[in-house]
Amino acid sequence: MAHLTFLGAAQTVTGSKYLLEHGGSRVLVDCGLFQGLKDLRERNWADFPVAPHAIDAVVLTHAHLDHVGYLPRLVAHGYRGRIFCTGGTADLCRLVLPDAARIQEEDARQANAHRYSRHDPALPLYREPDALRALTQLQPLGYDRPLEVARGVTIRYLPAGHLLGSAFVVVQLAGGKTILFGGDLGRYGRPVLPDPTDAVTADVVLVESTYGDRDHAPDDDGEALAAVIRETAQRGGKIIIPAFAIGRVEELLYWVRRLEQERRIPVLPVYVDSPMAAEALRFYTARVSELDPDMRPAQKGVATFGSTRFQTVSSPQESKALTASTRSAIVISASGMATGGRVLHHMVAALPDPRHTMLFVGYQAAGTRGRRLVDGASDVKIHGRLVPVAARIVKIDSMSAHADRGEVLRWLRTLPRQPERLLLVHGEPGPMQALQARIREHLGWDAHMPAHGERLEIAEP
Repeated sequence: MAHLTFLGAAQTVTGSKYLLEHGGSRVLVDCGLFQGLKDLRERNWADFPVAPHAIDAVVLTHAHLDHVGYLPRLVAHGYRGRIFCTGGTADLCRLVLPDAARIQEEDARQANAHRYSRHDPALPLYREPDALRALTQLQPLGYDRPLEVARGVTIRYLPAGHLLGSAFVVVQLAGGKTILFGGDLGRYGRPVLPDPTDAVTADVVLVESTYGDRDHAPDDDGEALAAVIRETAQRGGKIIIPAFAIGRVEELLYWVRRLEQERRIPVLPVYVDSPMAAEALRFYTARVSELDPDMRPAQKGVATFGSTRFQTVSSPQESKALTASTRSAIVISASGMATGGRVLHHMVAALPDPRHTMLFVGYQAAGTRGRRLVDGASDVKIHGRLVPVAARIVKIDSMSAHADRGEVLRWLRTLPRQPERLLLVHGEPGPMQALQARIREHLGWDAHMPAHGERLEIAEP
């Protein structure tokens, strides 16, 4: 008998964690941070439902924080086992986890300095040494190479097309049951990464529902981005783009370069103000064989992604100088939901000025600054003070790395047969219910929406 407990991303988008128990083995699939609303973030501070030292293995689908960002906390509280992931995910974790720890520590310092925390003193969720220890436990595994990670639990990775190194996890249990953890499902026909791999036969399938209530607007030629750049440049403003440091930055640079080459936008300075994003670019170019086939012949290094006036911003001093500059430019900086990082300083300077544009190109979780801005907030709090919003706020959904409802259905149709159980995860209740209805209408399948903390029994054949 096996059991699957939903410890995160259950009727919410963030905090992906699924505890699989089988024959005395415990395997945690993904280990993500809750982000967004305060009541969700507070779950990060709760005692983990299982003693970390009692977990036999951790298996990751990809390196975004909502899937890996809890790892240092788990390790700090006693997990000493291996953390399995693809090589690309291991590379990116070496950037993401120490950076996340530094942001945690900086946020605590800011809260203590400006006294805007209820806690005295404010503490970080974890520190950089915790992140560095977690990195020593990483165990890279290639695609399509089965490995028994705990007694009676064998995993196999297949490319998901969402991020460098992203994967579905096919879990084969001793006794015959197969569980397919979909992770984050990528897009079809997008640049940089190949399409998601077809699904494989499984008894239980978990699939995301982030955009289960919509189809992304088609923008195969980048015109939505081009229009924003042209209009902002005409006003003499900056285009400030909060972007996930890994994955989204690469696609943005691809499009800016292409639009310049096609002479559809003016040639502007393009800055990547995120040391982590600059490092991630190097990993993308080093793993050329994992990129979209159309990208491979041109791969000559980082410049493949950059425009003719592309440069990275390394030091805090350079970042401050860029913030103070009045020149029209494209500034790409983390974090993607404006929850932290250098982009906050650019926002403080740009938001009160109507010449500028804040452009969001990814999912904005409820409760984040990014979500409040795209929902029309007249001001947002940054580092304890309210900043008025006069800049133009734009969101382009066509650049999302998450499959929309049509793409989820397209992927589900590649399953060789209907699964015994289809489980919707990684979505807010509205989109999740919409996708549930859509699946029933188009495939005739019933899908279940597990609740947080729900424990499902998986019967053996």
